[in-house]
Formats: sequence, C-alpha cells, structure tokens
Amino acid sequence: MLNFTVDSRTCTRCGACAADCPPRIISLYSGLPAIAPEKEAACYKCQHCLAICPTAAISILGVRPENCTGLAGNLPSPEALATLIKGRRSVRRYRDENLAPELLQQLLEVAWHAPTGVNSRQVRFTVVDDRRKMADFRVKLLGELGELVRQNALPSGFERYADFVRVWEEMGQDILFRGAPHFLVASAPQTVVTPTQDCLIALSYFELYARVNGVGTVWDGLATLAITQLVPAARQWLGIPDDHAVGYCMAFGPAAVSYQRTVQHPPALVHRIP
Repeated sequence: MLNFTVDSRTCTRCGACAADCPPRIISLYSGLPAIAPEKEAACYKCQHCLAICPTAAISILGVRPENCTGLAGNLPSPEALATLIKGRRSVRRYRDENLAPELLQQLLEVAWHAPTGVNSRQVRFTVVDDRRKMADFRVKLLGELGELVRQNALPSGFERYADFVRVWEEMGQDILFRGAPHFLVASAPQTVVTPTQDCLIALSYFELYARVNGVGTVWDGLATLAITQLVPAARQWLGIPDDHAVGYCMAFGPAAVSYQRTVQHPPALVHRIP
C-alpha cells in the first residue's frame, strides 16, 4: 500500500501534485487529491507529490513532510556549487586511517538519493569500511594479478598490470588503489533499465558530497577492470551478487593532500543544432 494521505485542513486543492505525478495516477475528482486502489501499482514511488506540495499536506509511503528538509534557504548558491564541481580533484594520496563510521554511513545515505532509471532504486553499494579489510583485499587481489603475470596469462591490452604488480612486489607501492583505506563498488541488477548509468550517477553524487566533507575520492578504473575482467573471483570476495552489473569502483578516504583552488580547462565542447 502507498499510504497516500492528504491533510484536508491544509490542502488548497491546487492540483500541483496531480500535474507533477509522472504516471498521472493522482486525481482531484473528489476535491482532495486521491489515488484509486487499482492505480497504486503504477506509482513510481518518487515522492514528487510530497515534495511539490506547497502546504505540506501530502504524506506517502510512510514519509511525512515534517520529517523532510525544506529547500527554501537551504540550497547552495550557484557560485558555491560551481566551485565544488570545478574544484573536485582525483585524490591519489591518502592517510592510513578510517573515516568515522557515522560519516561513512552519511556519505552512502546521501549518495543513494541519486536518480535512477524509472526510479528503480536498485543501486547497491558494496563498501570496504575498514583499512585492515582494505589491506587484506589489496594483498589478495594483487596476489592473484601476480599469478596471472607469472603464468603469462594477462589478456591482450592488460599488459600494464604487470608493471602494477612489479611496483607492488618490489617497492610496496599500491597503484591499483593508491593506498586508500576504503573502497566502494556500485552495482545494480542487470534486469533494471539502466544499471550502469544508475551506478555512475550514484558515484558522482558520492564524490561531490564526499568532497564537501573533506573526504578524498578517485574513480578507480584500474580496480574496476581488475575485478570485472581479470580476477572475477573478486566479485565473490566482495559479495557482489552474480546477477549484478558492476557500474564502477571508487577508492576513498581521508586525503593526505589538500588542493587550494580550481583549475581552468578549455571551453566546453558544445554543438548547437542549427
């Protein structure tokens, strides 16, 4: 059940909820907004109706407006958001310490609000939440890669992984994860409409929110390829479901470097349709 309720004392019958409902299942036939029982299955569970109501009259799915955060006065300025986007950096130097568990959970909870295709909300975050677990995973994965190198079994196009193994074994330098104490894999069921895209969007939200919390991140394509193409057993080690598509991986943690300003890139590549 959707538990769609309307406070008749505050509802103004403005119709904003009905007009904004993606599947168009809210009606005003009885004066107050309502959803017919036979139409409930079509609900996207997006909560647009709750979010748009100007008088906070609508509750749905057990979510009440008084427990939500108002947007007026709480959004960053355009300039602040532009600085955040332009000032984000891929961090490749980390302190060997854990994030506070409360902060780590908050990062994941906020990132999980990222949009998904038809609001499927099936992105799954697999996280290595402790530096000691990360150290074990690092040793195990690089050990398996080392075996591939020694057996001359690296597929064509992956030859550079031999250098990563050599640097690790001879110098103890971790190129694969850059020494980060935490690791995040975003995956989603292959049956949803846009599994890979959903994961990439979620990780984009994660990295931006991490940045304003002083947490460094790096999009870890090297580890993503290692897990998905070279050492498939790593999926089982991490507990990633067999029916999931791995969207991408991200290493993160307390940064050992502090960037001081934005950079300047060439103008955006834009093609305007004539």
